[in-house]
Amino acid sequence: EVQLVESGGGLVQPGGSLRLSCAASGFGFGIYDMSWVRQSPGKGPEWVSTIDSGGRSTYYADYVKGRFTISRDNPKNALYLQMDSLKPEDTGVYYCAADRTIKVNTNISSYDYWGPGTQVIVSS
Repeated sequence: EVQLVESGGGLVQPGGSLRLSCAASGFGFGIYDMSWVRQSPGKGPEWVSTIDSGGRSTYYADYVKGRFTISRDNPKNALYLQMDSLKPEDTGVYYCAADRTIKVNTNISSYDYWGPGTQVIVSS
């Protein structure tokens, strides 16, 4: 059974930091590109960041570039998102997703597997 389980969300003040984790099982984690996608209140889901299967290349949406860092640990089947300098507009549910692809893909509708999400609230 494929499972992706996010953790690490919570309430944080503007300017603060959070580190999200995603534990994967039931599929070949090391051959999938992994991404973070978020959905803010009243908005559709939006792509945040992708890391390639080997962890060599990373990609970020402009609205998080320089503040968020994606990483992965393939032996541990784990994905991470370090979020710094958080803003209220970063509030939302954050999902990790897996994509079996040979080329980086930010089309979230085509991702293969999804976790249930973890809530992040940035508020004073």
